Amino acid sequence: MAEGDLDRAVAARAASLLLRYPDDEVLAALPLVRDALDELPGQLAAPLRAVAGHRAGADPRTLAAQYVELFDFRRRCCLHLTYYTSGDTRRRGEALVGFAAAYKAAGLTVADGELPDYLPAVLDLAAADDRGWRLLREHRVGLDLLAKALAKEGSVYRHAVEAVLLMLPAAAPADLVAVARLARTGPPVEQVGLEPFGLVDTSGGRR
Repeated sequence: MAEGDLDRAVAARAASLLLRYPDDEVLAALPLVRDALDELPGQLAAPLRAVAGHRAGADPRTLAAQYVELFDFRRRCCLHLTYYTSGDTRRRGEALVGFAAAYKAAGLTVADGELPDYLPAVLDLAAADDRGWRLLREHRVGLDLLAKALAKEGSVYRHAVEAVLLMLPAAAPADLVAVARLARTGPPVEQVGLEPFGLVDTSGGRR
């Protein structure tokens, strides 16, 4: 693996851990994450280090409560990528099938009943297989919207998303237009059952 690809894989794995629910297992991995960041280029390590430092210095119960408030109850801070472009519509179910197929092709699975478009899981896929990077590139609009929403909330987690964006090609003009439109209107709405698409796991986690 080339050095640049290795850096991306390490950064993707670190971002995955830093964006997961801060349970005991995830928090116990913080020293390993911080050591790994020391081996990355400064521009990429700095935003991830900000999140790691925040988690290391905070009370675990406070971290957990803030995480739930932010990611579970603020729709514009959703960690599921297809939500931004498909909302709760039937079209989202079709998009999730594509995500699930990427994990299957890579020989991986998503556990704990998590949907396959859960950002930490997609980052774990990217760390192991280029299909994950393809999914991230294809859903850059969602990542841009998530970064903007987290910045508006003043959340430290915006730095982890910004680190992911640093590893992707610059947004195309059409993507910028889509971001602006969705920022105004929000995702499409049409309530449907998504349970059949909770197929996949490399990381575990929660929403």
